[in-house]
Amino acid sequence: MSKLYWILALTVLSAAPAAAQSSFPDLRGTWTGESESIVTGEANPHHPRSANSGPRYDSVPFKLTIDKQDGRRFSGAFASAKFSKTLIGVVMRNGTVLLVDDDGYGNGTLLAPDRLELCYLQRGRKGHIASCTELKKQP
Repeated sequence: MSKLYWILALTVLSAAPAAAQSSFPDLRGTWTGESESIVTGEANPHHPRSANSGPRYDSVPFKLTIDKQDGRRFSGAFASAKFSKTLIGVVMRNGTVLLVDDDGYGNGTLLAPDRLELCYLQRGRKGHIASCTELKKQP
């Protein structure tokens, strides 16, 4: 085969890893939405304790601020009007978003470049929470 063929083939193959690394969406910015949660006890500061002794349904406006991102890795904060938590996360190659804060875990799906559904689970001594929030990226 010709030298030109091999040069082109090697160029294409060496560019493939760089293209794969840059395929992660830019999540930096502010995202807002309202949670759909089910809570027991005193799950966390976002959801105040209730006189209801059983599971209760709750909705809270949230703001996700992602201030740093390097490829698939990111960090930021998830906040309600009452409390803010620092988080770190990663984006899987299939677009799934995984995150963790000091006492819970989340996973999400990019629904569109400006829409993200995040679900969060927390198990604690004083209560539990299962919550999903559809967030819209603010301009």
